[in-house]
Formats: sequence, structure tokens, C-alpha cells
Amino acid sequence: MRIASLVALFGMVIGLFSAPLSANADESALIATTTTITGPARYEGQTVNLDVGVVAADSTPLAGAAVTLERRLGGVWRPVADATTGANGHVAIPATMSRVASDNTFRARYAGDQTHAASVSAVRTITLLRRATRMGFSAPLRVVDETYAVFKVLWRTPGGIPVHGEVRIQQLVGKRWVARRTMNTDAAGRATWNYKVRSDSRWRAVGIAGSWAKGAISGTRTVDNRPPGVPFRMPRGAPSPRIKLPAQPRATQPGAAVTVSPISHPIWRQMVGRSWHSGCPVGRSGLRLIRVNYWAYDGYRRRGEMVVNARVAGNVAGALKAMYDGRHPIRAMYRVDRFGWSSVLHGGNDYRSMAAGNTSAFNCRNVVNSPGVKSPHSWGTAVDVNTWENPYRSRTGLVPNSWWHYHPSYRVSWRSTSHPVVQLMRRHGLRWTYGNGDTQHFDATAGAARILIAPRCVGECH
Repeated sequence: MRIASLVALFGMVIGLFSAPLSANADESALIATTTTITGPARYEGQTVNLDVGVVAADSTPLAGAAVTLERRLGGVWRPVADATTGANGHVAIPATMSRVASDNTFRARYAGDQTHAASVSAVRTITLLRRATRMGFSAPLRVVDETYAVFKVLWRTPGGIPVHGEVRIQQLVGKRWVARRTMNTDAAGRATWNYKVRSDSRWRAVGIAGSWAKGAISGTRTVDNRPPGVPFRMPRGAPSPRIKLPAQPRATQPGAAVTVSPISHPIWRQMVGRSWHSGCPVGRSGLRLIRVNYWAYDGYRRRGEMVVNARVAGNVAGALKAMYDGRHPIRAMYRVDRFGWSSVLHGGNDYRSMAAGNTSAFNCRNVVNSPGVKSPHSWGTAVDVNTWENPYRSRTGLVPNSWWHYHPSYRVSWRSTSHPVVQLMRRHGLRWTYGNGDTQHFDATAGAARILIAPRCVGECH
């Protein structure tokens, strides 16, 4: 019994060692293989035939090899199809190209058999070709200022495939195209943008290249911005202002949008030494800045400003609002300090202001062509309107021109108390004091009596 037990134990030990040695011998005896995968570049949506091949270590093609094609989607390998190689050791497996370049990554697996070892191909990303595209872009030929222009984009391939991608609407500024809007087309390749065009301008649409579609640039479109009001046309033979002013900013708020505010530090610094100086009858605290929208001669709504006495600011602001509501054109409305200092007038240069056709109010100066006589403008209680078309008859003649005195145009100049501008001024407490002797000049009467220092001048008070 004892000898039998020892024999059995020895047999078990021999069995334990003999099994793994036999398996290792079988595995090492398998012939190594190589699996390959290739495929040509294709466009999205097209079928690519991926060529999968299996060869033995001695380069012998493996016919009848079972292979599996896998595709990486979202970072995860997923099976596409199983196939068997032909006599040449190759098999073509079709796959559809995705618009996402990274989703066109494949590999092939050979399962192996009793003679040949399994193998996996290298990862292969099939090149995604970009399709040519066309950018359609439409815009209105003309648009009224402050209304919306509708820009439309249609982005497709020549074959009609919609392109869903990034589009930039660009405006030509000088010699450079500047992006004003970036948006994405929808599944139909369309996009729309509503925009307030504030000037004559040129536009285009630019499609940004994506993984499967080339970029595209549309043709240009020119938009003619038309004024919302009726432009004033100069009469034949009429002289234009001798000084040309830049157009003031376009209005952005509806209506007259009148504001009355104290004089800020920056504005006061601009006034001192020009429209205000030491010895003036009213100081900074007694003045107010009026900002108002007005109808310019070109038919556009623009934003102007003037400085007036605080006690009559309400009257002047009301009158300017009435001019806006009645659509009475104003050529320009800059503060007089813009025109610099006049040693002749000992104040802001009203000669230049009138020669520019400027509408203004406060200016601590002498009466034009009357040295030593202080103008009512020094108190900020007088307003000059459309000075080029409404001349002033000074001691030495008509200023700034004589033509307009004898050839008035009803829309912008007045020669009688029945004129709508003269009447609306009167309703707001501004008197057309000197009539045709100083057609541009209006004096604020309501509230002006409360001013401690009243203007004193005889005959000429411009």
C-alpha cells in the first residue's frame, strides 16, 4: 500500500508539469500573421471600400481568414462587419464616410486559427475630402435709415448638399473687411440676420471651412442707406457755407430725446477761453447743456447740442423739440467753443459759426461789428438758428452773406412773423426780436426777467 501511494503521488506531480509544457509548445508553434487595412480618401456620405489583408510571416496570403472591421465612434471601438479573405488573402469591406473626421478611423482584427496566430492591424484614419461649396448672399439694395435690413445666407455644395457651419457677415470699412456678425447656418444651409444699417455700405458673407466642406465667399452687396426725412435741396445759385462742418452723429433714440444737464468738467474746460472767460455775466452754475435730436438738411436725424442759461433752458428745449416734431430742418448744432476764440468779438468766434450755418446759443462776446457792446448771447438767453440762411444786418452790412437775405427758402429761413418756426418759437417764449434786421436771432422772454443782469444794447443785439 505504501509503495502504491508513492507511485500515485509521483504520477500526479508528473501530470502537473507535463500539461503547461505541452501548451507552450503548441502556442509557440503558431505561425505569426500581419493584418493590414487601407482605403482611399473619400467625401462625406460616400462609400469607401476598405481593403483588409492577412499574410503569414513568410508573406504568404491567408485565404479564408475570418476578419472583423471595427470603427472608432466617439472614442469607442465598435464592430462594423465580419468578412472572410479571398484567395489572395484580401477582402473589401464597405463603410460610409462620416462628416466628423475623427469618426473615419478604422482597424481590422484577424481571429487566428489552429495554425496561425491572431493579429490586429494598425489604426487607419481615412482622409476626408472637403467638398467645394457656394455661398449665396442677399441684401436689400436700399434701406431707410434706422430700419432693419434683412441679410440672408444660403450655403450649399454645387450638388445642392446644405452646409451647416459658421458664417461671418462682413462689412467693407476702408480697404478692410470687418466681421459684424458670426452665426451658424441651419440644417438647410440657411441663416438670416436683421441689422440696422446706418450708412451706405458694402457687405459679403464668408463661410468658414469645416471638416468636410471648403470655405466660400459670396459676392458683394451694396446697400444704399436712405434718409428717413426729406432732404433740403439748395436753390439754384445759392451759395454754400464758407466753412464746412462734419456731420454730427446720427440719432439713436426715438423722437427729439431732449436732455438738459449741468455743464460737465470736460465741456467746461472746452468752453473756458473761448465761449466763456473771466468777466462774463453768468458762470458755470448758471448754464445748462441741451442735447437734442434734430432733422438735418440731408434728411437724417442727428444729435446736436447747445449751452443756454439755466433759467430759460426749459423754453429753449421745448422750442427745439417743437422744431423736431414739425420736421423743420437745422443745418448744424455745435457749441460755439468749437470755432475758437475771436479777439475782435472778445469771445467765441461767431463769424466762423455763422459762416458754417451753425445753430447755437450761449457765447460770452460782443455784438458782431459793434465793439464794446455785449451780446444777449453772453447771458445765454438768445438763440441763433440756421445762421447761413438767416443773415444778420450789422452796421457794416449783412453777415454772413447777403444772397440768402433776398432769396429765402421757406423750409430753412423766415422773413415774417407768420412763419411756422417764428410762431413755434413764440409759443415757447422765444421772441423774434429784430425781425428782418436779425433773422436768425431769437430772445428768450419767459424766465429771462429773473436773470439779474439783463442785456443792454440799442438797435443791434446779435
